[in-house]
Amino acid sequence: MNANIIKKHPRTDEPYTHDKLYASIRAACLAVRTPVGEAEITAKKICQHVVAWLDTKAEVTSLDLRLRAAEHLKMYNPDAAYIYAHPVV
Repeated sequence: MNANIIKKHPRTDEPYTHDKLYASIRAACLAVRTPVGEAEITAKKICQHVVAWLDTKAEVTSLDLRLRAAEHLKMYNPDAAYIYAHPVV
């Protein structure tokens, strides 16, 4: 998989990194007091869903990536999905 993630501010692109996605999903789960082990398992599952989706893409925006991950996260942890989809800036 060689998808590039297009960032909004500043307008740049970077290659997809599994570790970055995993860490952000794990952090959203922990933010809503999900136990560490469960947060890690959930993050791994969501990453698998996102990687399958990314396999057909050459470029996606960081927002598309976030919303796709949140969509799958909602099945496992709705509270974390809300936090993930609506980051405090």
